This record gives sequence, structure tokens and C-alpha cells, in this order.
Amino acid sequence: MVTIVNKRGSISIASEVFNLVAGDAATRCFGVKGMVGKAKETGIYQLLRRESMSKGVSVSFDDDDNTVSVALHIGVDQGVNLAALGKSIINEVGYKVSSATGVEVKRVDVFVDAMLIG
Repeated sequence: MVTIVNKRGSISIASEVFNLVAGDAATRCFGVKGMVGKAKETGIYQLLRRESMSKGVSVSFDDDDNTVSVALHIGVDQGVNLAALGKSIINEVGYKVSSATGVEVKRVDVFVDAMLIG
């Protein structure tokens, strides 16, 4: 949870909010099939349903400078330019998270765990 304090009061934002905003922003980028998670039983990466997409996102908070860092695990369409897609996701997620929460995004890491056909 992140707490923003100013002269008028404080606002606390749960980590789930950051997960949902970041996951939604990433999955709206062209070429992203969805968020990916590792199955507990088999250890194989699988595409997550929309309601479970926040499991493919992890957010860490830096109390020293009141920023967040986001790590995304995604599945992509076959044939997309991974460098361009990564750059697009980093920009989109950073913008959406900071504009929705008012918290600066220090870093966005994108991990392509699966390339999906069709």
C-alpha cells in the first residue's frame, strides 16, 4: 500500500490498484495477447484470464522517494517486433499508472514469457 500525504490529508492506495491499472494498460497495447502466470502444479507459463491478469504483474514501492516499479509478465502475438512492443508497453504503463494514482513510476520491466500463435 502506498500512502500519499499532503497538507490537506492522506490517501492510501492498495497494491491491487497498481496491479490492475498496469495490467490493463499493458494488455491494451497492440501485439499483447495477455498477462502470463506460472502454473503452480506444472511450472508452465499460461495465459491468464482477464479477471486474473493482476497475477502477471508485480509492483514494488520505494518509500525513500515515493515511487513504484512495475514488472509485467506477458504473452505476445507471434511476429511482433519485441523491441518496439516493449518500448510501447513501458511508455503506456508508466503514463497510465502515474496519471491514475499520482505516484511516479520509477521503472517498468517487461518479461515476454510466451509467444502465442493465432
